[in-house]
Amino acid sequence: MNGLPDWFPSPLEWIGFATGAACVWLVVRRNVWNFPLGIASCACFLALFAQNRLYGEAGLQVFFVALGFHGWYYWLRGGPHRTEPPVSRVPRAEAAVLGAVLVFATGLLWGFLRWVGGSNPEVDAPITALSLVAQWMLNRKYVENWPVWMLVDVLTVGLSIHRGLYLVAALYVIFFGMCVVGLIQWRRALARPA
Repeated sequence: MNGLPDWFPSPLEWIGFATGAACVWLVVRRNVWNFPLGIASCACFLALFAQNRLYGEAGLQVFFVALGFHGWYYWLRGGPHRTEPPVSRVPRAEAAVLGAVLVFATGLLWGFLRWVGGSNPEVDAPITALSLVAQWMLNRKYVENWPVWMLVDVLTVGLSIHRGLYLVAALYVIFFGMCVVGLIQWRRALARPA
């Protein structure tokens, strides 16, 4: 229709790619301005994933926007004396709750996505649930968010290739590399006394 091959990325994919990459780079650097870029990226991916019947991924973007505002506030005012909080480890009790949420959300999403005719619910559901848990941990500045994001990235690369979203797949390969850097930098920040 527009003279471009079917595999060529759409404008939504390009804008989501650029804002998403910039967002993750700012997260790696622990810069609070990652949140507005993340919110913009999520808006693009919401439309893109909905067009491709990846309803879990599309719905996830709505939650990411809400969590983006939560994280933005928390990074500005969630620490001691309403200042920026330091990088820390997830408390054991919270890790247990997040694990339970992950299992419950995956099962619930899988059933829902099958019911609405979503594409690949067996992969889309765990990606969605893992992403919500990872975003919560990122918002709270828990260093453990990075390995969870790495798993999300690997699963999303496979799903995106399967759906023909090659630029999205490339973006998640880049995200994986940024996660490695983020994990290293956040561990260093964790080791430094405040």
